[in-house]
Amino acid sequence: MRRNCRMALAVAMLACLSGPSEAQTVPPQKTNLVLIVVDDLGWADLGCYGADLHRTPHIDALARRGVRFTQSYAASPVCSPTRASLHTGRHPARLHITIWREQAARGPMRGRGLVCPQARDHLPHAEITLAEVLRRAGYTTLHVGKWHLGTDLHAPETQGFDVNIGGTRWGAPPTFFYPYRGLFGARKEQFRYVPDLPFGSPGEYLTDRLTQEAIRLLEQVKDRPFFLHLAYHTVHTPIEAKPEVVQLYRQRLRPGMHHQNPTYAAMVHHLDENVGRLLATLERLGLRQRTAVVLISDNGGYVNHYRGQRVTNNHPLRSGKGSLYEGGIRIPTIVHWPGITPPGQVCHEPISTVDWFPTLLNLLGLERPQGGELDGVDISPLLKDPQAKLERNTLYFHYPHFYPTTTPVSAIRQGRWKLLWYFADSRAELYDLASDPGERNNLAQAQPQRVEHLLGQLRRWWQQVGAELPRREKPATR
Repeated sequence: MRRNCRMALAVAMLACLSGPSEAQTVPPQKTNLVLIVVDDLGWADLGCYGADLHRTPHIDALARRGVRFTQSYAASPVCSPTRASLHTGRHPARLHITIWREQAARGPMRGRGLVCPQARDHLPHAEITLAEVLRRAGYTTLHVGKWHLGTDLHAPETQGFDVNIGGTRWGAPPTFFYPYRGLFGARKEQFRYVPDLPFGSPGEYLTDRLTQEAIRLLEQVKDRPFFLHLAYHTVHTPIEAKPEVVQLYRQRLRPGMHHQNPTYAAMVHHLDENVGRLLATLERLGLRQRTAVVLISDNGGYVNHYRGQRVTNNHPLRSGKGSLYEGGIRIPTIVHWPGITPPGQVCHEPISTVDWFPTLLNLLGLERPQGGELDGVDISPLLKDPQAKLERNTLYFHYPHFYPTTTPVSAIRQGRWKLLWYFADSRAELYDLASDPGERNNLAQAQPQRVEHLLGQLRRWWQQVGAELPRREKPATR
């Protein structure tokens, strides 16, 4: 026994004299990244954001473990531009991706005497994406779900992803039930499908199946660093859910609730269940403490009608998807980063989807790529201390197109003040978000100097990023 102890001591002393052992020189394990992007999820749609009809216990628990942002913004009020900003850290106006892909492919909209600018219908290969940077750093990069950033020539595999399950050119599935294919559109003129999901069964639900595929991938890559981009199609139209869950929320519905759509509530319920499944898988695989989880939406909640019923309500915020009012661009954002985010904290500092590219790279210890100016800033100080403040105090938005909730518009938020500029009638609206988050009291006439100041900054920003503006339609000649 003593001889063994002396030998062990000698070996230990030798190790100290000869330098660190091989085990000591192995670099620490890289942090995995799971980015969950929900389609059209409104700012007020989750329990932890004040939803009245909806129940989201798993997402609420994630918020209690990390940081919840109350003034997080999508860079655009519609999907493709925001997703492009998320993957590149560059503003949609700079990328010239300012409208969803299908509409960009159809060409400029016209109306109210305006011709809207032609937008790109794809994310150019010259843009460096988050997945490309992570793959070069040794991460396995996994995309599951919605892509919507170009045709097959610009599929996820061409933008840094090793694996793509379900990502296509389209922004919405024809149905949330297996086999996830069918005619799409008001005139049923297009056949759509969600690929790579074979051998399902009647009644199988798309949100469940995408989570199942994500879990299968996690089980395969659990021993190496990974980036999972899980982009749910829910809660976008078509508004469909399992009948038994719809009935549950129909029974919960009460007069006076802001949310009045039980089918949409059931879709939110399915989302929450599946986020819970994914988090439980990370726990089961022993990955939870070295995996960062970010959950966001791509724009505000859809407040228009589907099959005769209003989809959601972003109360107390004004309007919804497509609009540059707060209901169209303010989004839920929750982050749990082990060792970085303190539990149960709320951050009120304004942030944008353009910020995640530089922030994630910094926290993962990776250098920003050379070339191409970033519009986002590193918000990691807010993740570490949610009461911190950023040096930046100005955010810009540009949606030079029509939508049921808006005419072409740009906006600037600076501190508590927000200016919207409508191109069709050269109209300014000014709001004090600190006292009027619902944007009910337009102060433009009462504060003309502030309007001119903010509008001047907005115009300079247009030039800086090369924003394309609507132009006046030339009168017809006889």
